[in-house]
Amino acid sequence: MARIIISEIMDARAVAQLQAVHDVVYEPELVDDAPRLRALAAGADALIVRNRTQVRGDLLTALGRCRVIGRLGVGLDNIDVPGCEARGMAVIPATGANALSVAEYVITATMLLLRGAFASTAEVVAGKWPRNALGNRGRETAGKTLGIIGFGSIGQLTGRLASSLGMNVIAFDAMIDDDAPVFQDSGVKATGLQDLILQADVVTLHVPLVDGTRGLFDAQRIATMKPGAILINTSRGPILDLPAVAAALRSGHLGGAAIDVFDVEPLPAVPELADCPNLLLTPHISGVSSESNDRVSTLIAAKVLEALR
Repeated sequence: MARIIISEIMDARAVAQLQAVHDVVYEPELVDDAPRLRALAAGADALIVRNRTQVRGDLLTALGRCRVIGRLGVGLDNIDVPGCEARGMAVIPATGANALSVAEYVITATMLLLRGAFASTAEVVAGKWPRNALGNRGRETAGKTLGIIGFGSIGQLTGRLASSLGMNVIAFDAMIDDDAPVFQDSGVKATGLQDLILQADVVTLHVPLVDGTRGLFDAQRIATMKPGAILINTSRGPILDLPAVAAALRSGHLGGAAIDVFDVEPLPAVPELADCPNLLLTPHISGVSSESNDRVSTLIAAKVLEALR
C-alpha cells in the first residue's frame, strides 16, 4: 500500500477512489502549512496538487521516495518538472479535462464585457434608469473578431464556441506553424502576434508561463490594441501587467478586461483597482466548475493509481 498526499482540494469521489486502494492524507489546507507538508512529503509515494503548492526547493528535496506528482490542472509553472524527472518522479497534468470550463468562462466574459449592461442592477433597484447610456454603449458578439494567443486544446475549444456565436476567430501560437492542419480543420485564421493584436476586438490569453511569455502584455503592447478592445487572461498572472491594464481601462483605451489569474494568489487587497471601470476579477476559477472538477480529479486519480501499480 502506497501513501498519497493531497495538499489542495480534490473531488470527494476521486479521493475515495484513491482511499480504496492506498493510504491517503487529504488535507486541502496543507498548501498553507509548509512545515507540515514537508514533514508528510518525506513518506509520500505520490503527491497531488493544484496550482498553489510549489513543488520545488525544500518540498522537492523532502519528496525522497515519491514516484508521481499529480497536477489537478494543466499549468506546470508551480512544479520544477526537470527536478522531479531527475529524481524519477512522473509529473502528470490533467490535460484537456478543464478546457470546456475555461472556454465557457472566456465566452461569458466576452459577452458580459462587450454588452456592458449586466452591472446595472444596483442602479435599477435604486430607481435609476440608465437605458440610453447602456443601450448605446453595448456591443453584440456576432461579427466581432476574437484573437486567441495560444492555440492548444483550450484555445481551440474557445475558438469553436466563438465561431458558433458568429465571431471571426484568429489565432497565434509560437509553437504551431501557420499552415498546420489544426488551423484549416478549425476554420481559424493563423496570424502573427502583432497583427492579431491590431485586429482583435477581444484578445484572450492561453499560453504557459515561460521566459518568453512573462510580461508579454505590458503597457506598450496594450497600447497597440484596438481602442475599446477587451482583454481576457485565464493563463497566468505574470503574463500581463495588471496596473497597466487598470490604467488602460481608466483612460478608456481598453473597453474591458477579465482577469482570473494573478502574480500572487490569493490576491492581496489592491485598493487602486477599486472602482476600476469594466474590470472583472475572479479568483482563479475559470477552469473550475462542478463538472470540470469531477473530470480533473477522476483523471488524476486514475493516472496516479496507474503510476503506483
